[in-house]
Amino acid sequence: MNIQHEWVYLISFLSVGSFVIIDLIAATTNALNGALLVQRPDYYKGRQWTIIGILIMAIFGGIGGGVTRDILLNKIPGALTNPWYLILCLAAGTMGILISYKGGQKFRETFYQFMTAFSLPWYAAIGVSAGIAAGLPDIACVLIGVVGPTAGRYLIDVTAAKTAAQFRRAEWFVGTAVLTSVAYLICEKYLGLSIWPATLIAFAIGFCFRVAALWFAWDEPLPKGIPAEVMGEVKKRDSLKEKMEPDWEPKYD
Repeated sequence: MNIQHEWVYLISFLSVGSFVIIDLIAATTNALNGALLVQRPDYYKGRQWTIIGILIMAIFGGIGGGVTRDILLNKIPGALTNPWYLILCLAAGTMGILISYKGGQKFRETFYQFMTAFSLPWYAAIGVSAGIAAGLPDIACVLIGVVGPTAGRYLIDVTAAKTAAQFRRAEWFVGTAVLTSVAYLICEKYLGLSIWPATLIAFAIGFCFRVAALWFAWDEPLPKGIPAEVMGEVKKRDSLKEKMEPDWEPKYD
């Protein structure tokens, strides 16, 4: 009887529902992105990340945001109670190590951007949902929605001694999280939609905006009035449309 109970517990521990499956896909996507990111020349040069180091970075990218979100909500992180998060993040990190310099960086900058655009609004929506369930005020719910999809990248950038993506020019990285979070908040709290339709609507808005920002290289605005000698050169960013050209190659400073 004890053995039977142990098997039932193991099966229930490893089982996932449809909502969690999408969350696992998003975590795996971010983990592969993290593993490829830290092997970019501007991230790797002079740092000599080890295999273990790259795998840890993949875990940062995959579950760092979700763990940070759950800690802020005073919950045991779901990524620590369901082993599939760590298993899939480690698998994605291993894949990132194997493909990084066999076209992996161009893949990351082109087709894979559609997958990262998928994971960002997804994490934002479920973060706001968790904030609403915890009874937080609206602005705090939006904050939780922003933390979920961005904290993993913050951990990677800070570890790599780089300026975090949240604070520098990017194709509305934080802006997409804010937009998705506000959309979800309105759908669930003020329109009374249940979790799935609210998530799908907010996700669609965030995903389309993020892909458009990448495709047309829309950058978050810089402050006005900063002297040119202080601002430095503001370089034109290649759009995703340009990156999809067959002859485009990644260029890193």
